[in-house]
Amino acid sequence: MEPDLFTAAAEDRQAKDPSASPLAVRMRPRTLDEVVGQQHLLRPGSPLRRLVGEGGGGPAGTSSVMLWGPPGTGKTTLAYVVSQATDKRFVELSAITAGVKEVRSVIDGARRASGAYGKDTVLFLDEIHRFSKAQQDSLLPAVENRWVTLIAATTENPYFSVISPLLSRSLLLTLEPLTDDDIRGLLRRAVADERGLGGEVTLPEDAEDHLLRIAGGDARRALTALEAGAGAALAKRESAIALATVEEAVDRAAVKYDRAGDQHYDVASALIKSIRGSDVDAALHYLARMIEAGEDPRFIARRLMISASEDIGLADPTALQTAVAAAQAVAMIGFPEARITLGQATVALALAPKSNAAYLAIDAALADVRAGLAGPVPPHLRDSHYKGSQQLGHGQGYQYPHDLPGGIAAQQYAPDAVHGRRYYEPTRYGAEARYADIADRVRARLRGEAE
Repeated sequence: MEPDLFTAAAEDRQAKDPSASPLAVRMRPRTLDEVVGQQHLLRPGSPLRRLVGEGGGGPAGTSSVMLWGPPGTGKTTLAYVVSQATDKRFVELSAITAGVKEVRSVIDGARRASGAYGKDTVLFLDEIHRFSKAQQDSLLPAVENRWVTLIAATTENPYFSVISPLLSRSLLLTLEPLTDDDIRGLLRRAVADERGLGGEVTLPEDAEDHLLRIAGGDARRALTALEAGAGAALAKRESAIALATVEEAVDRAAVKYDRAGDQHYDVASALIKSIRGSDVDAALHYLARMIEAGEDPRFIARRLMISASEDIGLADPTALQTAVAAAQAVAMIGFPEARITLGQATVALALAPKSNAAYLAIDAALADVRAGLAGPVPPHLRDSHYKGSQQLGHGQGYQYPHDLPGGIAAQQYAPDAVHGRRYYEPTRYGAEARYADIADRVRARLRGEAE
């Protein structure tokens, strides 16, 4: 028996008692117009609208589709809408439990249905990134010959997790994280809609804000938490889902944190100052508060990159590499996994030796330039490649360091106005102690002093 997306038994249960299904299932959109967010994929004439027979040309001209996006952004929902709107056979497989045998069974069934009844098949394959190369290869003939229209979903970058032949035969659609406004609209619809809570309870603003923070852009998580809160409120015979009730129902305390107000800046400041002060435990506490409050992980990653240069610098040259790598990882994976990467980077930065010497050096140099201490570039350093530059004296007397022992020439590089000024004053902390020794030796040789 083929694994239909929604089995007959489940449909029968829901028909007899709709409330038996989870709120997230009951509130699944029935049409593309009810889908929350992803409006960039739902314009008239889009591939998804053609897949359900809208926008001219019909579904027959639609290629297979690869849906890539974070959890809870609507990949399964879009597949469900297609199953409701199209008259094609609709079959679901999960890469977690299925293998080549199941894939071939679906393909054979699709060919039989097409030949005997002229009915096309849509195959929804969830978590395609979990399929091995061989398992993905088994899909190629069916996609190539359009025996099935494949709708594949993945939370991982398909350019790394899906084989190139399959990716090139599919249209890649990227789903964006849902905004707070998207989730807010969904919550309000679920409270009022007869398929949802039917207006049995109300949702005050503070409780709604807490649900938004819990959701973290995941619609399924938001509806699950709302259902838990509503159930607790109704059990207490309360007409409103109070904030305290939501906290008890989902076992998550509301974090006092306004992403547009003082708390946003105060906690971010405390995070950076704790890293600067090498208090790894305090730094992790403030990081946890930001994560729990639903702070944008990219904002946190940017602050860590700044700290790596401002507070650590050359005392640990790998700190900036760690912070940049964390920012790149965060951009690729998002929450909830990004919390691990941010935690790792925070620990590394907090425990690194500290130096603000590079930060002070560039600011000192900028201060001189802004004060007018610039002056002309010394003639021997000026560009001498163009015709006539020699007659102007450009490049005359320049010593090529690579031709000299030690690779350092005793010549003036800075303009006269700042010649001899020292901007970089390295500390003796961590790896910067080595840079301090090098700077002393190099400056002496530049002055023509023997070692």
